[in-house]
Amino acid sequence: MSNQGLDKAALWEAKGAEQTVQCLLCAHRCRIPEGGAGICGVRENQGGVLYTRAFHGLCSAGADPIEKKPLFHFMPGSRTFSIACMGCNFKCGFCQNWQISQTRAGYEKKGHRADPEAIVQTALDQGCASLAYTYTEPTVFMELCGECGTLARTAGLKNVFVSNGAMTREAIDYAKPWLDAINIDLKAFDPAFYRNVCKANLDAVLASIERIANETDIWMEITTLLIPGQNDDKEQLKRLVEFLVTKAGPDVPWHVSRFFPQYQWLNLPPTPMDTLEEACEIGRAGGLNYVYLGNVRGKSFESTECPGCGAMLIERQGYRIISNRVEQGQCSDCGLRVPGIHA
Repeated sequence: MSNQGLDKAALWEAKGAEQTVQCLLCAHRCRIPEGGAGICGVRENQGGVLYTRAFHGLCSAGADPIEKKPLFHFMPGSRTFSIACMGCNFKCGFCQNWQISQTRAGYEKKGHRADPEAIVQTALDQGCASLAYTYTEPTVFMELCGECGTLARTAGLKNVFVSNGAMTREAIDYAKPWLDAINIDLKAFDPAFYRNVCKANLDAVLASIERIANETDIWMEITTLLIPGQNDDKEQLKRLVEFLVTKAGPDVPWHVSRFFPQYQWLNLPPTPMDTLEEACEIGRAGGLNYVYLGNVRGKSFESTECPGCGAMLIERQGYRIISNRVEQGQCSDCGLRVPGIHA
């Protein structure tokens, strides 16, 4: 890999006056003056043309269990080849991958060239069943995702996003032909939290969740990182669950994840177990059929049980599948359909 040729003409631009351009890729819809960059830091206006510095700016690549994304109802037990490019359109002070998502200066020294053909071939060589665009925000390197995704589909691989969900309708429509699954990080159900902490907009994320659930065939799971005193209010969680049940359906899996101090938020303690367990109970009581507790080990938190008869369907320990009793997409005991993509 080399550091040369990182820039590529970007998709989704609208021309403005005096060589300004508007990026149409994410919900910020940044209007970028000549010589400037969008909020993500990697989409730039060069001479009145929008360029991406992320297409050949690969900063992370490696095989993972699909459960790490986390995706529990999408090809359980399979491996996915994860890639990331620098940059993000959110500014979360608790980001666990801040070294690559929040980097701006010195981009050329940290991004490396990797062609889509080579990425797909590496995934095949490592026995992966899918490509995952993850660790930062795949929306900001959508051009690379699209080229890799199309090649991956041709090669028999599936494609996965791990995303904050703040994408435009244009971006979702572009991804529909090749994107198979997505985990959206629904960080809170509070507009002020999104505005003040993430420098983003909750409504845009909610619109994406509803759109993906009702206008696409993309399998979706949701993750919420619970941060003590920040987004763990019981009434807020009840509204979040009500939204998911109403707009995405009761079968959308919800992963409740434990916070550990990261990046700029080092003064808060890890999320208490009582808070996490209570959130899971709120999810189940609110009508969600599949609620999981992440960042905490123990089969009772990670395994999939049949909401119909209570049978153990998929027993997990960490990222390992101990047993899988889903047969042809159904519970092997009572025959209830188990939502997701199982093969």
